[in-house]
Amino acid sequence: MKKLLSLVALFLGFNAHAQFADPNAKIEDPVRWSFKSEKISHTEFDLVITAKIDEGWHVYSQFIAEGGPIPTSFKFTPSKAYQLKGKVSETPKAVSAFDKNFDMQIAWHQDRVDFRQRIVLNVPQTTVSGVLEFMVCDDKKCLPPAEVEFQIPVKGVDQLGKGSQASADTTQIKTADSLAASVSPPQNTARVKDSVSAPGSTDGSLWGIFIAGFIGGLAAFFMPCIYPMIPLTVSFFTKKSGSRAKGIQSAIIYGVSIILVYVALGLLITVIFGASALNEAASSATFNLLFFVALIIFGISFLGAFEITLPTSLVNKMDEKSNQSGFVGLFFMAFTLALVSFSCTGPIIGTLLVEAVSKGSYLGPATGMLGFSSALAIPFTLFAIFPSWLKEMPKSGGWLNTVKVSLGFLEVALAFKFLSNVDLAYHWNVFNRDIFLVIWIVIFGFWGLYLLGKIRLSHDNETGFLSLPRLFFSMLVLGFTIYMIPGLWGAPLKPLSAWLPPQTTQDFDLYSNRISAPDVAGKAGKKYAGLFHAPHGLNAFYDYEEGLAYAKEVNKPVLIDFTGWSCVNCRKMEASVWPDAQVLKRLKEDYVLISLYVDDKTELDENEKYTSAFSGKKIKTIGQKWSDFQASKFGTNSQPYYVIAGHDGQPLVTPQAFNLNIDNYINFLNSGKQAFDRE
Repeated sequence: MKKLLSLVALFLGFNAHAQFADPNAKIEDPVRWSFKSEKISHTEFDLVITAKIDEGWHVYSQFIAEGGPIPTSFKFTPSKAYQLKGKVSETPKAVSAFDKNFDMQIAWHQDRVDFRQRIVLNVPQTTVSGVLEFMVCDDKKCLPPAEVEFQIPVKGVDQLGKGSQASADTTQIKTADSLAASVSPPQNTARVKDSVSAPGSTDGSLWGIFIAGFIGGLAAFFMPCIYPMIPLTVSFFTKKSGSRAKGIQSAIIYGVSIILVYVALGLLITVIFGASALNEAASSATFNLLFFVALIIFGISFLGAFEITLPTSLVNKMDEKSNQSGFVGLFFMAFTLALVSFSCTGPIIGTLLVEAVSKGSYLGPATGMLGFSSALAIPFTLFAIFPSWLKEMPKSGGWLNTVKVSLGFLEVALAFKFLSNVDLAYHWNVFNRDIFLVIWIVIFGFWGLYLLGKIRLSHDNETGFLSLPRLFFSMLVLGFTIYMIPGLWGAPLKPLSAWLPPQTTQDFDLYSNRISAPDVAGKAGKKYAGLFHAPHGLNAFYDYEEGLAYAKEVNKPVLIDFTGWSCVNCRKMEASVWPDAQVLKRLKEDYVLISLYVDDKTELDENEKYTSAFSGKKIKTIGQKWSDFQASKFGTNSQPYYVIAGHDGQPLVTPQAFNLNIDNYINFLNSGKQAFDRE
């Protein structure tokens, strides 16, 4: 009878745990490693270590400074049988971007990467052994760092001095020590960006570049160099073609030619500089500084200081060829339009190309030009097909110069984004968030006053009244200016977070201290050595047992935060979700926070080290301990991961992973508190 009751109790306990198990929790295993040697000469060989990475995931480069995600690293067992020559190289070149969460440059690989180490053999043949450490992330989660042991047979010159082929022995190992830990528990890695081009986001980035180009083309359409040409061009098609059908055909060929001219320019940029140079430009502080200077020049040009023009001889030659009949003449007519209008379109095109190159995509310039030229070509073509629409067009006038000047203000403002990147990359700590906001507030404030007619520039015409479009645009610009002002005191300004320097660079920040934290440390006293200050004035336990013990004393549920010092997505949750007033209030008042860092390299005491019953791995560090705990108890090894538990450590509701929806997180916290109160 006792055995039966025990089985029933065990069954009920299992069901209580399974009831709130995360259905999406699993042990991820997205990387496969293979090893071989390649012969270079009789005595020199390349050890080739290849990672094949599942779609959507990325492995970090070796070349990441301290303080960021865990870089890939290699340790070769010393031996008299061979010598290492140089350092480990990696191909293809890593994708690189500045990550504002870590305030540093970060590089990563996706799909596949080959690491190569050159060695010189001192004996006919040997086996090179060693261990590599790596971290892998996707756009929502990261896995703890894992170690992979390897052995690579290498066969060199035999004793008779004859060269023999290098062993192409290939060993395949599935990621993370095979159970990567199954849970090899360490560090979390996180994904990069925002701040910039994130892995797996190429398609989304290209669409963004296309849309930006299209908007730029629409802006160019209303410039003084292009807008007045529409009636002349349409009149040319309708009169010269003889018939309406032929006129429409000519207009379509003309529109397609415009697109070809500008897309060819984008492709030329890529061919001249190459894809690798564009990737470098995306992350290079030097290029970002050049971009800043270029955009300032473009902006000042639009403000009326000078005009950027092409040589007259070139324009005249293209104009002569446009007189030819057929497709060739129409093509050169489109080319002439591009040259003649360069004083207006040049700064827009330059800005667009700068932004496209900064994304690090080799298709970026061509995609941007496709969007730009489409926005230019479509109106010309449509007005040629429906010439009666010309009667509805606003007449040319001083408002065209207003459009041009407005774009000048906008370009000057955008330029400071690139200067901010340089400041962050070199850690000048001069161009911080406060300074950036002051500059933008001044620029947009003057723009708003200009639209109201309170400021006039040399090329402006006198206006006796304020038109409705100018009034509404001035209201929009001045409203945006006022919206930014609270940011000077630390307001997060979330819609602008991708453009502004990190919140951590704010000198004067009242926002983070808006809600005072309870004196948990004072109540806990010295008894709880694992209590530390967490972001936003929160207090957190870094030790599970201590946090659970304290929760029992104060009769609160625990929020177990599986995180990592180097976890980008963890930082994004802390920066985007936790600061919300309702979230922060619940975290401070309703829960005891336990933050368990799976990448903490602190060595455990010898008597605390153990072999995991779950993964079979030797647990030597605090990070491995918490990673093993997460995987064995909750069946997942990715971070961030949030578990609301009672005093018995069992989940009260379904755990949550990375999700920037604030309402979802509030519901998660509310449901956990309600479940605890019902117990």
